[in-house]
Amino acid sequence: MIQSTLIARVADGLFLAADQESYDMTEHKNQAKQLFKKLSPDSEQRCSIETGNLVFHYLIEFGVCYLCLCDRSYPRKLAFAYLEELQHEFNEQYGDQVGTVARPYAFVRFDSYIQKVKRQYKDSRTQRNLNKLNEDLQDVTRIMTKNIQDVLGRGEQLDRMSIQSKDLSAQSKSYLRDTKQLNLQALYQKYGPPVIVLGIVMIVLYLRFWWW
Repeated sequence: MIQSTLIARVADGLFLAADQESYDMTEHKNQAKQLFKKLSPDSEQRCSIETGNLVFHYLIEFGVCYLCLCDRSYPRKLAFAYLEELQHEFNEQYGDQVGTVARPYAFVRFDSYIQKVKRQYKDSRTQRNLNKLNEDLQDVTRIMTKNIQDVLGRGEQLDRMSIQSKDLSAQSKSYLRDTKQLNLQALYQKYGPPVIVLGIVMIVLYLRFWWW
C-alpha cells in the first residue's frame, strides 16, 4: 500500500505538493526532507530506500523529485508506475512554473490528483494493477536499493561530530579557566602569608619611626 507522497524541487528541496493524508507521518516526513536536501542533478534518477518496514521510492524528472512511501510488501513496479503517472500529469500542469515558485506547497491543488491516482493503486491485486505488473515496464530490478541510514547516516555523523567538537571546545575553555583559578590559589597560598607579614612589619616600622 502507498502510505504517502511528496513532490519537491531538486535544486533546493522545496516541497511543491504532497498527499494531504501524509502530514501526520512526522518521522518519515523529516527523513524525506533530509533526503531531498541530499539530492542533486547527479543523483540516481530512480532509487528505493528502505526505512524500517517501509520503503521510499523516488524518481527524478526535469528537476523535480517524485517520492512515495510504501509498505515493503507493495510491488516496486507498481510504485514506480504510480510515480510516473504523477510525473506526467504534474509536468503537464506545472512544468513551466517549477523554477519560479518560492513558497512551499505552491501546487497544493495537485493533491486532488494524487488522491485520485493513489486510490487506483491502493490494492495491488486489482485487475488494472495486475495488468500493469505484467506489462513490459522499465526493469525495476536494476533500480538501486539503499538503506535510509546509509543515505542519511553521513550527515547525522557529521552533526554528531560537530556537537562533540563544540562540547570539547567548551570543556577545554572550562579546563583553562579552572587551571587559572587553581594557579592563583596556589600563589595566594604560597606568597600570601609572607606578604601579609611583611606588610604588617612595614606598617609597624612606619608608625614607630614617623609617629613616635
